[in-house]
Amino acid sequence: MKAIILSAGQGTRLGHLVDDRPKCMIEFAGRSLLDWQLDALAANGVEEAVIVTGFHAELVEAAIAARASGGPKVRTIFNPFSRVADNTGSLYMARAELGGECLVWNGDTLVSNALMKRVVESRLGAMCVTIDRKPDYDDDDMKVVEVGGRLTAIGKRLDRGVVNAESIGLLAFRDGGAERFRGAVEAALRTPEGTTIWYLRVIHQLAQSSEVRTLDIHGEEWGEVDFPADVAVAEALVKGWGRADR
Repeated sequence: MKAIILSAGQGTRLGHLVDDRPKCMIEFAGRSLLDWQLDALAANGVEEAVIVTGFHAELVEAAIAARASGGPKVRTIFNPFSRVADNTGSLYMARAELGGECLVWNGDTLVSNALMKRVVESRLGAMCVTIDRKPDYDDDDMKVVEVGGRLTAIGKRLDRGVVNAESIGLLAFRDGGAERFRGAVEAALRTPEGTTIWYLRVIHQLAQSSEVRTLDIHGEEWGEVDFPADVAVAEALVKGWGRADR
């Protein structure tokens, strides 16, 4: 299995924390967000990781070079359009990597080893979106409607009255799903609005005609780093991840 990690963005909503580094280089308990991600892949036998870089790509490349031996083999792909195109553009740059068994992972999401194990071992379908649940959803949540384990809609603007889950920013593809996704990404970038859309809008469109499954990981540990307040929450989260069973 291969993981594609989308780490091209600066993360401007984090303010001065990202003046001189991308948010994947913010440290939590002495390790960068990217290190935590690569460690989770290593712990679950994922042998290859492709990092899409953009803002201060040289810092990401230096950090990868400094990692100790072991863990996944890491390559980078530079996205020169990260300032003018949304994350579908990053996937377009890495479209040749979308094939076989692969993960697509947002570069601002931390997950425990146990959560990653469930994603890697799941065999729910060709395209699978990892979801969590909570009592209420806000404007920034990537909201999901799922019925019987099948995703029917995904997007930030969905009616909260019908939403029953949220995407955590980690997708798994198998059995031709990555190839279908690649074709849809290529088609999306040919549309007038292509550079402005999130890749999960492409998943929404696919779900209208193809089966997109959901993996419910409610109760597992994960966190997303979008705003300054998220940094302290993530710091507290990873401090408990020194255990072998994390």
